[in-house]
Amino acid sequence: MDLAGRKALLTGATGGLGRAIAKALADEGAVVLLSARKADALESLAGELPGHGHKTLPADLADPGAAEKLAAEAGEVDVLVANAGLPGMGWLTDVTPEQVQRALRVNLESPMLMARALFPGMIERGSGHLVFISSLSGKAASPLSSIYNATKFGLRGFALGLRTDLSPKGIGVSLVSPGFIREAGLFAESGAKPPPGMGTSTPQAVSSAVVRAVKRDKVEITVAPLHQRALAHFALANPAISGKVQSGSAGQKAAQAVADGHPDHKR
Repeated sequence: MDLAGRKALLTGATGGLGRAIAKALADEGAVVLLSARKADALESLAGELPGHGHKTLPADLADPGAAEKLAAEAGEVDVLVANAGLPGMGWLTDVTPEQVQRALRVNLESPMLMARALFPGMIERGSGHLVFISSLSGKAASPLSSIYNATKFGLRGFALGLRTDLSPKGIGVSLVSPGFIREAGLFAESGAKPPPGMGTSTPQAVSSAVVRAVKRDKVEITVAPLHQRALAHFALANPAISGKVQSGSAGQKAAQAVADGHPDHKR
């Protein structure tokens, strides 16, 4: 799908990844509907983007009913980029029931409900694309990340299953699965450092993957160094071995640092 003149709804727009994705969509000529929790940050971002007609739709997707309300406010949308995400990291007993509910609602339930609300109109118009920002955590389990893993494994399964339903109807469904990202994402938001020796990718690499997914109707694009991608695929096939390796002290420390430092974890 050519993005020029298309209307794209982007959630999680004001984070590091969201800002890069918004710019990439606007650079392709899309009209971007920007959604995140902070209205002032959204207005500032909209004013920075090239092109015209960009709109802000503040929403906290952790609130019950927020996903359906956002989809209704967006109206006819050609592209959905479900990028909003929360960590939900730490020992399960250290995470409050509210934090569990928020992570499930933002990371998994909201993308599902927005897709449900938007794709019938895409079918009627004969075109459309749904992009879900997942993670290598949707392929490989990691320490202190059981809730986050659950949401990303679930999102990956949902997207792949939905693609089998919508592809025959001409609607694209894609996953973009980043590994460790510098200057954006969970590590940047928490101030934590990724495990040493694993390497990182850039927000711009993720935004380029989103554009490529839409234009070429890709099933899944993984954004990570080669060895990260290889380890994730190994983990899918060998979860017992991967679990033992992942439980090492470096992985535990990195995950705990994200859990301790992320703003939402402290709510």
